[in-house]
Amino acid sequence: MDKRNIITNINPKSRSAEAYRILRTNIQFANIDKTINSIVITSPGQGDGKSTVIANLAVAIARNNKKVLLIDADLRKPNVHTFFQVSNTKGLTNLLSEDVEYIRIIESTYVENLDILSSGPIPPNPSELLGSNRIKILLDELKTVYDMVLFDSPPACLVTDAAVLSTIADGVILVCAAGQTTIENAKNAKALLNKVNANIIGVVLNKMVTKAGRYNKADDYYSYYEGE
Repeated sequence: MDKRNIITNINPKSRSAEAYRILRTNIQFANIDKTINSIVITSPGQGDGKSTVIANLAVAIARNNKKVLLIDADLRKPNVHTFFQVSNTKGLTNLLSEDVEYIRIIESTYVENLDILSSGPIPPNPSELLGSNRIKILLDELKTVYDMVLFDSPPACLVTDAAVLSTIADGVILVCAAGQTTIENAKNAKALLNKVNANIIGVVLNKMVTKAGRYNKADDYYSYYEGE
């Protein structure tokens, strides 16, 4: 995967890119009583397309003159760096386990206003790192610099990482795949997030069937946003 998969960058006038702009707009109005500055994006299971969604959403928000930081918090199977062709030798795990300044780790991208914090080396204790007080302190600091901080997290039904992250983020978006995500898994993911009082602000459904009767490709992505 690389920047060719990010439809909001290569074809901003497409129907798919417009869907991400609609998602961006709905996030702005998701909670009129509280500004949403940090969001965890997760899915019930593997292969639902959460990383594609978060990469495109990050570009859509950055294109709206907002300073965005996309954090790869999937410390088990990271791939955000492949979308934006940045290094993954150092990243979030270094910030959480070493005495290092984030400004030395965060990388800029070919998209104006969009920076990336890769996952870094895969640790033996992802959930413990993500549940540490250091990430709360880091997020508080990052929110003074960025208008939006986005976390790509592992699937909610497989590990506890998404639930852990949702306790410090302003909101959570659940990505489900049409014809793939079962109703049971979607309900289980929602229940797991509800247990930690996560603020689920919406759902993105992808892999929609086209009029021709086939699933959309990653670069022909269609989505919709709705409240919980």
